[in-house]
Amino acid sequence: MSYPLALIVEYPERLSRGWVVLKLLFGGLYVGIPHGICLGLYGIAVGVVTFIAFWVILFTGKYPKGMYDFVVSYMRWSTNVGAYLSYLRDEYPPFSGEQTTYPLTLTVEYPERLSRGWVVLKLLFGWLYVGIPHWIILWLYGIVVGIITFIAFWVILFTEKYPKGMYDFVVSYMRWSLNVGAYLSLLRDEYPPFSGEQK
Repeated sequence: MSYPLALIVEYPERLSRGWVVLKLLFGGLYVGIPHGICLGLYGIAVGVVTFIAFWVILFTGKYPKGMYDFVVSYMRWSTNVGAYLSYLRDEYPPFSGEQTTYPLTLTVEYPERLSRGWVVLKLLFGWLYVGIPHWIILWLYGIVVGIITFIAFWVILFTEKYPKGMYDFVVSYMRWSLNVGAYLSLLRDEYPPFSGEQK
């Protein structure tokens, strides 16, 4: 069974040498600052929404759809920025988490019902039974992704291509992280898989 979260980052046949250098030298300035400020404020709002959603789920067994979409939109926006800064795309990320023409698609299926028991369990012990095993593996995975991103920079600089296997490896890491995030953000009851593969 596949996890009810889908992330697709369209593979570019060619990437710009100029953009890859610009991202390395100034990405933190022209992307990190404006998007970082917006996402920081958005993240605070997401924290408030998640807190309210916890109580709504606890009493009704449902995550209000507007609030759900608000959290997913935040995840999509931050993933767009991450994909750009990881050299996966040349297109500047939009200042929005709406599903736009940006070549990245993130969807999280909306559940009609959520378990009241699971929402309490996630709050009290999610860090233990999800956080520890997944975060340890994702931390190690992230180190490898960092090395791959460093190598990819040089490959793109000389060939204008991101090797497909390396590209898929980075996207898989992003998907795995999002699966864990969706679970811990109360969006899904299904335990996230120990994989970033998408079926």
